Amino acid sequence: MSKDKGHTIVVKRVAKAHNPHHGGAWKLAYADFMTAMMAFFLLMWLLSSATTVQLRGIAEYFQQPLKVALWGGDRSAEDSSILKGGGKDVSTDRQGVTRRSDGSMAQAERSQSHANDDDATKQQQGSLERREQARLHDLQVKLMAAIEANPTLRQYKQQIRIDSTLTGLRIEIVDTQKRPMFATARDVVEPYMRDILQAIGKTLNDVPNRIIVQGHTDAVPYAGGEKGYSNWELSADRANASRRELVAGGMDDGKVLRVIGLASSQNLNKADPLDPENRRISIIVLNKKSEDALMRDDATTTTLSDDAAGTGKAPLSLFTPGAARAKAAPVAPAVAPVPVRIAPAAVSAGNAENAPAPAAGAAQ
Repeated sequence: MSKDKGHTIVVKRVAKAHNPHHGGAWKLAYADFMTAMMAFFLLMWLLSSATTVQLRGIAEYFQQPLKVALWGGDRSAEDSSILKGGGKDVSTDRQGVTRRSDGSMAQAERSQSHANDDDATKQQQGSLERREQARLHDLQVKLMAAIEANPTLRQYKQQIRIDSTLTGLRIEIVDTQKRPMFATARDVVEPYMRDILQAIGKTLNDVPNRIIVQGHTDAVPYAGGEKGYSNWELSADRANASRRELVAGGMDDGKVLRVIGLASSQNLNKADPLDPENRRISIIVLNKKSEDALMRDDATTTTLSDDAAGTGKAPLSLFTPGAARAKAAPVAPAVAPVPVRIAPAAVSAGNAENAPAPAAGAAQ
């Protein structure tokens, strides 16, 4: 204890060092960064909302020299704003045409509006065509199902062909050597053909589309040639007889738009015009586009000018019913010709329609 009293005890107290303050410089840098990002996203939003015509106009504006933009020149646009600028007219491909910006915006908006209207019209038309195609496909399925469900028609399904064409749905009933659809060289419908047509006619009312009935024959000529009763008259008569059976089966008679006889002008077997397969009846269920085209053709009128040099006279109509009646000579009553078809040199034994005539002038 005595020894410790002679020593001096020194206590050192060291104050804790405080970290120096960093300041607010980082806040300024962060604020500048956020401002730049906001300006960038605002610019991107404006560019995305601008039309193509407006973007091209902006690009042309910044391509002009500063002197021309401020004080005008050959390439400056006549604008109502204080700063003149602009460039070539973006609405045309012609070189050296300057843009008049006082009306370019309205013109661009009108052009854009017309383009939008055209796109909407095309989309609506495409939608209508798709719905119509779906209806025709459903009709095809119903026809095939009706043929399969009917035992009488099922045995003739090889003669019934249903396919899609550019004009609509085509239903063809084809003749064969062993089962002709009509009486020889006549328009009398065979019983099985009558059943097929009436079954089809009942189903055609399921769609609003109108139809065309076409008659086709082979190339076997008549004895009188093309001057008298020929394959043209025969094909037209058979098409009209088929129309009557369709109406008898329950089809609305207002659905028929055309009844056409085509003779042998559209053969299925082009290599053999005498093939019995060429004798057929075609029922075409028209799509809306084809029906409208035919209706426009019916409504088109044609007039002929009385004087090509232009004398001021009124144009003459292509058909003048009154003048035709005044000049028409009396016509003798027509005598029904006896249909006689000339058979080819070589025919198959089962082809009744192409069989040789028993004697000259005898009806087949």
